Amino acid sequence: MQKILLGNEAIAQGAIDAGLSGAYGYPGTPSTEIIEYITVQPETKSGKIKAHWSTNEKVAMEEALGMSYAGKRAIVTMKHVGLNVAADAFINMAISGINGGLVVVVADDPSQHSSQNEQDSRFYGKFAMLPILEPSNQQEAYDMMSYAFELSEKTKLPVLFRSVTRLSHSRANVKLKDKQEQNPLNLVEDTKRFALIPSFAKIQYRGLIEKQKELEKIAESSPWNVYEEGTDPSLGIIASGIAINYLLENFPEGVPYDVLKVSHYPLPKEQVRKMFDRVDKILVLEDGYPFIEEMISDYLGREQKVTGRLSGTIPRTGELNPNIVAHALGLENKIDEEIPEIVAGRPPQLCPGCGHIDLYEELNDIIPEIGDNRVFSDIGCYSLGVLEPYDSIDTLIDMGASIPMAKGAADAGLLPAIAVIGDSTFTHSGMTGLLSAVWDNSPITVIISDNSAVAMTGAQPSAAMGRLYDIAKGLGVPEEHIKIIIPLKKYHDKNVEIIKKELDYQGVSLIIAQRPCVTMSNDKKELARQFNTFEPSY
Repeated sequence: MQKILLGNEAIAQGAIDAGLSGAYGYPGTPSTEIIEYITVQPETKSGKIKAHWSTNEKVAMEEALGMSYAGKRAIVTMKHVGLNVAADAFINMAISGINGGLVVVVADDPSQHSSQNEQDSRFYGKFAMLPILEPSNQQEAYDMMSYAFELSEKTKLPVLFRSVTRLSHSRANVKLKDKQEQNPLNLVEDTKRFALIPSFAKIQYRGLIEKQKELEKIAESSPWNVYEEGTDPSLGIIASGIAINYLLENFPEGVPYDVLKVSHYPLPKEQVRKMFDRVDKILVLEDGYPFIEEMISDYLGREQKVTGRLSGTIPRTGELNPNIVAHALGLENKIDEEIPEIVAGRPPQLCPGCGHIDLYEELNDIIPEIGDNRVFSDIGCYSLGVLEPYDSIDTLIDMGASIPMAKGAADAGLLPAIAVIGDSTFTHSGMTGLLSAVWDNSPITVIISDNSAVAMTGAQPSAAMGRLYDIAKGLGVPEEHIKIIIPLKKYHDKNVEIIKKELDYQGVSLIIAQRPCVTMSNDKKELARQFNTFEPSY
């Protein structure tokens, strides 16, 4: 059987067919479609597979580890910056090990199409001393999932599975295999390895160190690392993951140089040494940071022989493409890069009728009175408030940074200080910042722009729906300073009045600007209204 699948869908289908029992994640481009695909499958609807949008990536990682602890196979999905959030659990479960197969799927975003940075997750895998898999096409993405689970269970370690935007969001024909049965419930006999008090963790850490030789041996003979000898010894090329495709596009009749395709780490050192002995120079093609280039320059000690992103042969930033590779090889550009007007780049914008627009118009009425540079914001659709025609927010760093930054600015004497955060971002990583502000009785005003959805990534349901008032009250915000407004033009003057009044309060105040996302279906909007039962503060 064959299907035309996105790379993300191929990863999801590969996991399902490998006997998946649990899938956890937090939506974030370019990873979102993996969980979305799993949630609509018959196995999920029947309850055979558990698929769940978690409140954040760390929680998702820990939920997947719990599934693995019970002996079942699980995946956890996120974008690259989400791995920062999940890093505590990720690093520590490399120490504890796993039981049922556990695959951590991370979609990196070279060129920052929808991200704050170009971060390369392979460094996290190396830091945690774990196996890393990096498919080069959709068929490999599918096939590698069963290999990843088998590798995880063989080594008793989680496996990092790295994709990138172009692979995640492009389609290809994928040949499917027969489905495997799910693992039975199978509890571990020695639970002490999951209890990382120092005396146990030291033993586990030594075991992880000792496993490194085994991991290197497995990678050296991995079917995903392929060395092909060429006829021209002047150059050897190491291409990781998707980069091999850009190389092959430049040589439709066959590459004349030695080529090492790397899709399984630790890096196969013996194959790299073989290339060093056979060729005059080495070009490293990798979509992301100079991960391989740094390693081979280091342990082989012949940096002048290696070219790539560090040497400037490949641009240090952005995605690879066939023309970049052609230029590095001294060839003419093969592909016309001129973009037709009909698909020319356009700046992102808030949807017509979006509640964030009305909120920013209300803030913009107030900003001239209180002064500029005091609105701290966060990750979500409302991030577009930094652009014209709104120009309403001043900062945007990471998930949950708005409230702590507003608190820190207020501590420095910047008053008033305003934090604007979305409902799903608030439950993802904003609640601890609010608790800190309450604990210190900081004079800040927090505005939760609540559209009842994780709207930026496809309007997934928000864990905050109907709970924001009670969460704020439970965290200690004085009830008389928790206000609910409806960001609509007909309430503009009333909303401005409420915001101004709360800005004058010398403590933590919180305003919930509540209006369902305009892109949600009518059924979802009705559900949001049923959950959001608190009356506005008019």
